Amino acid sequence: MPSNIAEGSKRRTDQDFARFLNIAEGSLSETDYLLLCAKDLGYVASRDQVQLADEIDEISRMLYTFRRRIEPAG
Repeated sequence: MPSNIAEGSKRRTDQDFARFLNIAEGSLSETDYLLLCAKDLGYVASRDQVQLADEIDEISRMLYTFRRRIEPAG
């Protein structure tokens, strides 16, 4: 996810950057899913998964808000 943001920040237009932010949102969703799988397989304690999932939700909201501010009106 951070790599998507870094790569997108080097783009020329806000629309391009917003697209990379959207890709970062998708990567964050994948991370959330993999965290859930890790918990189900016993690699992550349930309480740790809940705490990390809460942080993922917060980051997701921040990314969404940032993307919406960057996206051109349309």
